[in-house]
Amino acid sequence: RGRDGRLHLIRTAKDTFMIKEWLAADADGHAPSDPALTEGVSCDDAGCVVEMAGGGIVALAQRPEALEDDCVRAAVIVTPWQAPEGCGAKVIDQDMLRRQGAIALRQTQGNGNGSTRHDFAITAIRPRGVDRPWSPAVGDETPARTTRRVPARPVDATPAAGDRQPDD
Repeated sequence: RGRDGRLHLIRTAKDTFMIKEWLAADADGHAPSDPALTEGVSCDDAGCVVEMAGGGIVALAQRPEALEDDCVRAAVIVTPWQAPEGCGAKVIDQDMLRRQGAIALRQTQGNGNGSTRHDFAITAIRPRGVDRPWSPAVGDETPARTTRRVPARPVDATPAAGDRQPDD
């Protein structure tokens, strides 16, 4: 969401389906090609930035050289690259997406101490430690298979010969 509270998008040539889905989920009547969707988004060869509601910047770092500046200025960075140690932004990178799948990031009230730091709540489609048959946990977050209960061998419930009645 941009400063105006509306959905703002960074487009690529392959995004039409995704944009339609986001607009429908947001009950937004804009056409995917509407230039209003990119208002406030600024891009160069290294990436894109947009100011978010409540202040702060969201950066899409498409090149590693963009990360140094983005780590200082942005509240959130989305990048395929690993951010440098001590980056001050919330970083959404390929490793995080691989482990947790698609995520929803919501800005929270913060820590109440007057800091300009932005806090975020994350909802992942594959939360840490959750291992589903259709969406297994990845890497070091996979729960140990030995902790799962293995059902005991089925018990034969056939009545003993002496317990049977003539109609059984």
